[in-house]
Amino acid sequence: MSVLNRLASALGRGDEAPNEALAQEIAERSDAEAVRELLAHLSDKNKEIRSDCIKVLYEVGTRKPKLIADGVGDFIQLLGSRNNRLVWGGMTALGAIAHLRAAEIFRQIDVIMKTTDEGSVITQDWGVWVLATVSAQNTTYEQRIFRFLLSFLRGCPPKDLPRHAESVLVAANTANRHDLLNVLEARKAALKDAQRKRLEQVIRKVRAL
Repeated sequence: MSVLNRLASALGRGDEAPNEALAQEIAERSDAEAVRELLAHLSDKNKEIRSDCIKVLYEVGTRKPKLIADGVGDFIQLLGSRNNRLVWGGMTALGAIAHLRAAEIFRQIDVIMKTTDEGSVITQDWGVWVLATVSAQNTTYEQRIFRFLLSFLRGCPPKDLPRHAESVLVAANTANRHDLLNVLEARKAALKDAQRKRLEQVIRKVRAL
């Protein structure tokens, strides 16, 4: 039975429960064939099928990243879609596998950066995580990516800063922590109390490196 028949849209459902249940089953069975079918239909003519497929794929990725890792090229391709649902869905999927496929992602790092810079809130959340995760893999990646992350932290809305700083923390090390601390400390005054407290937790972790 095709997994397409079990997607929410095929069942006439307006909620995500069928997609999440399908993802759980695929992950539990390590069903590579189902993953390949879902990947193949990311370009389906039916918008609802495309949306359901990426939802199932990134839900599988949160449970078993290796199972969707071969879709890295497909997920990157989605970043150029006119459909915002596919863009942030693709970035979410990349977030699940960034630690496994850093080299492939780095080859398209300009695309990742541009999409993160211009994307929706969800796209930016996962884009920062993807970039930070890749940056943390080696110094070559760090030299290309970390400067962008600092710039992003300087310019993001104050309410988003603590959340993004938490993601960037994975890329922090003894060599770059001074620059990161300078950016975070400079923005503390613009934050509300709860936001500042959350950011200070990140600052303490950076200082402890």
